[in-house]
Amino acid sequence: MRSLLPFQLVASDLDGTLLNGQHVVGDFTIDTLRKLEQKQVDIVVATGRKHEDVFSIVAKIGIENIRMITSNGARIHDLSGRLLYKNDLPTDLALEIMNVPFDKNKIFVNSYQDSGWFIDREVPQMAKYHQDSGFGYQVVDFRHHDAQGTEKVFFIARCQQDLLELEQHLRQTYGDRTEIVYASLNCLEIMNKGVSKGNALRKVLHDCHYNNSACIAFGDGMNDETMLDFVGKGCIMQNANPALIRALPQLEIIGHHAHEAVASYLRATFGII
Repeated sequence: MRSLLPFQLVASDLDGTLLNGQHVVGDFTIDTLRKLEQKQVDIVVATGRKHEDVFSIVAKIGIENIRMITSNGARIHDLSGRLLYKNDLPTDLALEIMNVPFDKNKIFVNSYQDSGWFIDREVPQMAKYHQDSGFGYQVVDFRHHDAQGTEKVFFIARCQQDLLELEQHLRQTYGDRTEIVYASLNCLEIMNKGVSKGNALRKVLHDCHYNNSACIAFGDGMNDETMLDFVGKGCIMQNANPALIRALPQLEIIGHHAHEAVASYLRATFGII
């Protein structure tokens, strides 16, 4: 019976958490999630990725009843592709952020929008993060870009140090109207005010008639903090951003994503052999 389960819903980040070292969902993890579905445990993936990217990843898992929180909480979809929730940056604000000054020798800018993934130049190495989905970008000139339907704007550099000056400018100029968070050490992301994985997961739990204690969640980045902090059991990956570990020192640190540690932890928690 579902009432005897330790948790009724499992929520997990993807990159650095549920995905393995090759940026794909491993067979051990797929088998684990399918066995959880057989136990009637609800599954939610909560990621900074875009819905179209996540859909193909989730489809390979083969679970029918799964929800996808994407773009750090700006969108919620079910597996059929039905939009359950959206929260966009205002168009004028999004366009302004896309065109803030930054060092183009060290940083490149991206946007996730209803119409796709846009980027200011060719960056072939980005393809390795989308092997399962084949999801790709379009190069645009953001000075003349249509910013409608913007889920998030994000800036990527080789290291966090290269982003610090830009981060300071963004927080001073737009901090009262946006959410600004590091998805990884070298990726700074900007969403509309109130957008977070935590707020999106709260909506999912409410819609499922669960309280927060019914959920276990896993993550590795600062964009996971709001989600991990309010669920019944939050777990931090061994490979997590050190800032997340410092922010949530009360949470358990589990294994490494490259070893499919989420799946191992879930098997132990739910008694899956």
